[in-house]
Amino acid sequence: MLKLRRIALEDPMQLVWPLVTFAIVFLIGLVIRRLVLRALRVWTDRTESRPGLILTDALRGPMVIWVAIVGLHMALEVSDLPARYTQNSSKWLLVLWIVSLTMMCVRLGGNLVRYYGDQVPGALPVTTLTQTLVQLAVVLTGILLALTALEFHITPILTALGVGGLAVALALQDTLSNLFSGFYVAVARQIRLADYIKLNTGEEGYVADIGWRNTTVRTLGNNLILIPNAKLAQAIVTNYYLPEKRMGTSVQVTVSYTADPDQVERILLDVVRRAVPEIPGVLAEPGPSVTFDPGFVESGLGFTVSFQIGEFVTQFNAKNEMRKRILRRLREEGVVLAVPVRHVYLDEEGHARGRPA
Repeated sequence: MLKLRRIALEDPMQLVWPLVTFAIVFLIGLVIRRLVLRALRVWTDRTESRPGLILTDALRGPMVIWVAIVGLHMALEVSDLPARYTQNSSKWLLVLWIVSLTMMCVRLGGNLVRYYGDQVPGALPVTTLTQTLVQLAVVLTGILLALTALEFHITPILTALGVGGLAVALALQDTLSNLFSGFYVAVARQIRLADYIKLNTGEEGYVADIGWRNTTVRTLGNNLILIPNAKLAQAIVTNYYLPEKRMGTSVQVTVSYTADPDQVERILLDVVRRAVPEIPGVLAEPGPSVTFDPGFVESGLGFTVSFQIGEFVTQFNAKNEMRKRILRRLREEGVVLAVPVRHVYLDEEGHARGRPA
């Protein structure tokens, strides 16, 4: 520091020229950066290209660092400063460039996975966990390159990390369990984003995201349920979207014992066939059916009206509409619906004893 002060007092041009060179190169670089980003923005607006937008967003910050690196390099080239101040400059500028390039690749990789991961055949589903793993791989690669540029020996470091990793694994056992469970859930593809699932513990909803610790499920009431990945991997899960979204559902109808079963079957089948093209979400194929099941019940004759729906959540509206149509038609045909009836008999002592009708 004292020597630099002496140089500034005795021969200030040794410091002025490098500073001027840096300022000129930096300003020129900023102009070039502005032109490049403007050209990319114009091209993106004209072509509506998603890659152009991603690249523009990723380059905006690191390009300032690159301009500064070039300016520092040119300033050091024209300077007459002692070697002790410049001999390691190239090494540190290289490390700075690696750091800035890593920053750009982290953002670029995350955005590419977010927007294009689903378009790659056989790729993992695009979740927070997937983006985190990609970004983590980029960061680790950047760290290794920076250590190599600083002439650190990586092998002893990796050995030390391997030994220390045992202690870290024990300390972060729950966190690592959730991380690997989330990775397993994502790779297995038995639970995917936007699938409607239900756990044996009662939680159900759409899979909104699979993170490194939790899987987020959005309920029909638009609330979020955070399920630890380890719990999800151990739970009994019903996925209503696999192997396909289409599923069967049914409506139970109970009529009086005085009704003719054949007539009721014909009426119910006619109602459901007429309703198929009119109720949203109800499928024509496979065709609907009516069965005399569960048959003889306590209060009457039980029938089951079965039909196919497009996906799980459409069944609620479909069943509601189907019940109303069945009720109206049965009333029109004079078929009496079953109601609970009990006959009460009195013994000689006046005690009541109930029997079903």
